[in-house]
Amino acid sequence: MYASRSRLIVVWTALMLATGLSWLLGHSPIEYPRLSGSVVLAIAFLKVRFVGLDFMELRQAPATLRWVFEAWVFLTCAAVIAMYYMGA
Repeated sequence: MYASRSRLIVVWTALMLATGLSWLLGHSPIEYPRLSGSVVLAIAFLKVRFVGLDFMELRQAPATLRWVFEAWVFLTCAAVIAMYYMGA
C-alpha cells in the first residue's frame, strides 16, 4: 500500500534535479526574468505536490482528500504566479 522504496528514490532524485534547475534559472542571465521566475514558482509547487503525494502518502489517501490537496496546489500556484505578474 505504501510507496515503494524505489519510487521514493526516483521522486527524491527528481526533486533534487528540480532544485538544481530552479537554481540555474534563478542565477543565469536570461532575457525574460519574469518568465524564469514563473517557471521557478511552478517548479516549487510541483515539488510541493510530489512531497505531498509521495512522502506524506496522499497518493493512497481517500479520493476527496487527494483532490482537495491537488486543487489547493494548483489554485495556490496560479494565485502566486498571478500576484507575481501583477507586482512591479
